[in-house]
Amino acid sequence: MGMSAGQTGGRGSRGHRRRGRHHGLISEINVTPFVDVMLVLLIIFMVAAPLLTVGVPIDLPETQAKALNSDTQPITVSVNQGGQIYLQETEIPLEEVVPKLEAIAQAGYEERIYVRGDRTADYGTVMKVMARISAAGYRNLGLVTLQEQDGQ
Repeated sequence: MGMSAGQTGGRGSRGHRRRGRHHGLISEINVTPFVDVMLVLLIIFMVAAPLLTVGVPIDLPETQAKALNSDTQPITVSVNQGGQIYLQETEIPLEEVVPKLEAIAQAGYEERIYVRGDRTADYGTVMKVMARISAAGYRNLGLVTLQEQDGQ
């Protein structure tokens, strides 16, 4: 390890590079806090997504039908296993189904109405609800089911 004539004691040109480095600006962005925030948001959305479905607990029957695509928020009428009727998430008596749906129709909603009937609900109650929906002027009804799993 020879020394060149221009270097003295190992501080030659290296010392100038260090001094030049301290005078320049640091152009790095610390992305760690950004990644932390994104991960927290991801976890929040993963937890909140299942909670965004209609809140009435219904054990839906399964079919082989394909899912329908819809851009608007549909109106759902649900019948649970005890025979209680819900418009969206609000419990209503059978007698109020027609007036409530007529009021919605007068507000301009003419889309399909979805009926969610629990698999153990009384068939007669579900049919009465469907008849009331038809009496309110809605002709486009959809029955909500779960898609069958393969092999069942």
